[in-house]
Amino acid sequence: MKLRDKLKLMFIVFFINYIIDRITKLLAVKYLQGKDYRFLGDLFRLTYIENEGAFLGMGSNLSDILQPLLLIILPLVFLVLGFLYCIYRENDKLAIIYLTSIIAGGVANIQDRIFNYGKVIDFLNFGIGPNFRTGILNTADMSITFGAILFVIYEFKRTKKTDHKTIN
Repeated sequence: MKLRDKLKLMFIVFFINYIIDRITKLLAVKYLQGKDYRFLGDLFRLTYIENEGAFLGMGSNLSDILQPLLLIILPLVFLVLGFLYCIYRENDKLAIIYLTSIIAGGVANIQDRIFNYGKVIDFLNFGIGPNFRTGILNTADMSITFGAILFVIYEFKRTKKTDHKTIN
């Protein structure tokens, strides 16, 4: 795959994921603060929170030194490495799509942390009843999650094909 084509694909995937996240977070700030909306028999909730930690609030009690290191700087290093990997090493379109989705979600959440005093805006919750629910998340988290799921599935299949070829 040509570099120009990779960059174009990465830009499109990044832009779509990033813009959806920015728009939904702006709408959440404007319309969801102090409110709780439930849809489809409580299968889907819109609830505004500002998350000081990582996934499901993990790390919210870290020290003032560790929190930016583990929630901004370290993830930013991995995102840059992922970006460079896409450009210089990856040639598969689907792999570039799922890696760029992860990168876009990560950048959107890091931007929140930087410009929102270390907090990320979350507002989506899915589940059944009070006990079988996701944590409250955002569309950037969904980009990261779906990208990671595709990564696991696709890399498993890609490894299986490679292993199959070496056996024959």
